Amino acid sequence: MSTSAEARLRAGVVTETPEATRALAAAWAAQLPADVTLALHGDLGVGKTTFVQGLAQAWEIREAVTSPTFTVCNFHRGTRLLAHLDAYRLAGGAQFEELMLADFLTSPYCLAVEWPERILEHLPADTLHLELSLEAAGQHRLRLR
Repeated sequence: MSTSAEARLRAGVVTETPEATRALAAAWAAQLPADVTLALHGDLGVGKTTFVQGLAQAWEIREAVTSPTFTVCNFHRGTRLLAHLDAYRLAGGAQFEELMLADFLTSPYCLAVEWPERILEHLPADTLHLELSLEAAGQHRLRLR
């Protein structure tokens, strides 16, 4: 999957295993701009963290990437900085601002936001939005909008 990763995501992709979801994310990671915010939309269990794990794999991040549900934000450094934010427990934009993420984002970075609906007004205008959903029999649909 070379330069077609983004085209495939824009058309919509169905993956059948977590490994396939991670591989798709890893292929797309090389094409992402140096500093990017990625909003991951979808219900619980649709593969948002699995997708972020694929980004981390591509950027040679060695430590485990897990959901930041209780820590709110995890930082990982490899060939890029990966800030993985779970906005589910944030009570809106004020709490997002209190995190002072801009102070920690050094180029090149990716800010991956789970549950971005809670803080949409505080995300950059050029944020990339990825929709994830479950299909029949455990398949996952991913679509970049």
